[in-house]
Amino acid sequence: MNRRQVLSGLSAIALSSAVPPVSAADATVTVKTVAGPVIGQVKNGAVVFLGLRYGETTAPPHRFQPPRKPVAWTQPVLADTYGPASPQGSNPDSYGKSEDCLFLNVWTPEASTKTKRPVMVYLHGGAYSNGSGSHAEYDGTNLSLHGDVVVVTINHRLNAFGYLYLARLERQITGKAGPLALSGNCGQLDIILALEWVRDNIAQFGGDPGNVMAFGQSGGGAKIATMMATPAAKGLFHKAATMSGQQVTASGPGNATLRAKAFLAALNLKPDADGLAAVQTLPWEQLVTALKATDPVLGGGVYMGPVLDETHLFRHPFYPDAAPQSRNMPMIIGNTLNETKGFQVNNPEFQNLTWEALAEKLPPNYRVDIDPYLVIDTYRKLYPQMTPTDIYFAATTAGRSWRGAVIEAEERAKVGAKTFVYQANWQSPKDGGKYGAPHAVEIPLVFRNTAVPSAVTTDSEGARKMADLFSDAFIAFARTGSPQTAALPKWTPYSLPNRETMLMDLPPKLANDPRGAERRLFDKVPFVQAGT
Repeated sequence: MNRRQVLSGLSAIALSSAVPPVSAADATVTVKTVAGPVIGQVKNGAVVFLGLRYGETTAPPHRFQPPRKPVAWTQPVLADTYGPASPQGSNPDSYGKSEDCLFLNVWTPEASTKTKRPVMVYLHGGAYSNGSGSHAEYDGTNLSLHGDVVVVTINHRLNAFGYLYLARLERQITGKAGPLALSGNCGQLDIILALEWVRDNIAQFGGDPGNVMAFGQSGGGAKIATMMATPAAKGLFHKAATMSGQQVTASGPGNATLRAKAFLAALNLKPDADGLAAVQTLPWEQLVTALKATDPVLGGGVYMGPVLDETHLFRHPFYPDAAPQSRNMPMIIGNTLNETKGFQVNNPEFQNLTWEALAEKLPPNYRVDIDPYLVIDTYRKLYPQMTPTDIYFAATTAGRSWRGAVIEAEERAKVGAKTFVYQANWQSPKDGGKYGAPHAVEIPLVFRNTAVPSAVTTDSEGARKMADLFSDAFIAFARTGSPQTAALPKWTPYSLPNRETMLMDLPPKLANDPRGAERRLFDKVPFVQAGT
């Protein structure tokens, strides 16, 4: 299940909810970047630059190869429209899909070098397969103006275009490493190139290149966790915040090669020289269709994500420990109380479950190998009032979504890395409250975009109060490395055995080891990251 499917489960995302292009009639501001001058617009009080090119096209003959910096230009380029998204099966917005997709967007209170503001770079969700940086909930206007910060969102290569691992096949066929050596991590390389763009240019937009916070939800958080163990990303961002997005381990090269073969087979290609040549030149639409290939490891659609390729990524992000290169970086790790309701609450298959059906539904959805009857018995003792459906969503959240966050926080605590952990407890009132605190609930809160039609939060008074709590905490973290605000209780960093966790609710509360009995239940079995 990916973020696009999550959002479709919460409410249909109409194209009209996308932020419209800024009219050229609005006041304009010209900024000179390293590559050339760009023209932004003053919109609702912020200076907005949409569709800034940070890399050249990745279409053939550059498919599956590292990104390239943009060719310099001299005439000012009007930055008034989002760039296209990476090719994908879904329709993320109204701005199209293309292999020429390396674009980013900037919102700033003032595009000048007079003030150095914290920079907040957002990585979108959608696992590693779908999405773009132009969704209406990611519009940075409110966050930028409220926090006096510079906000950046980006597009990068996804699914096969960003993560199809062809390096081993290439080496088997040619006997040596070649241009596809980094194919399994091209999406990560794109993000790194975007962060290099921020380093080299953001001062001209009022940002401080020495104070960059990377934050992301779901797949966006996983991308950040991966970069925290990636040598090429070192020094490009200085703080990290992940919302329901963990990456304990990356895909191994063996499994990634199995997936590459399955993907080629779906294209009627053999894993030989001819097949390798063909996949680099076929129309991208054919590659998107082949993403329906069955994953030979997980089942379901074929998984694409970062690969332990020993060329770009040399270790797993949080195995066997927290990567040393990012231990000095402050981090926020958060999850929601009812993660899997965001995925499945509208699916009739998971409504009105019986106790007998519950035992069958749990194992494939909490994704760890533990006796479902033990899980059911434990939850019935802990929460006697829960129905089978209640237990289904609680247990799948604890085993599938929350577990990776616990591991990351524990590994950082073991080495004294400053980590602030939260649990989003606030229950959305949408549709009678049936979603609870679902996956993705924090996005419109952090961005202060609760009025966007697709927001699961609604634009209720409670949602706006929660937006104050969340956005102010993230802004404080971007500015100081601590999410502490006057509206929050004292937020003590996560430690063992206390496991300090801020329960984000009205009112917020700091708790030690919340849901500890659930944590201990799933601690007894190994956690395997999906994709690994």
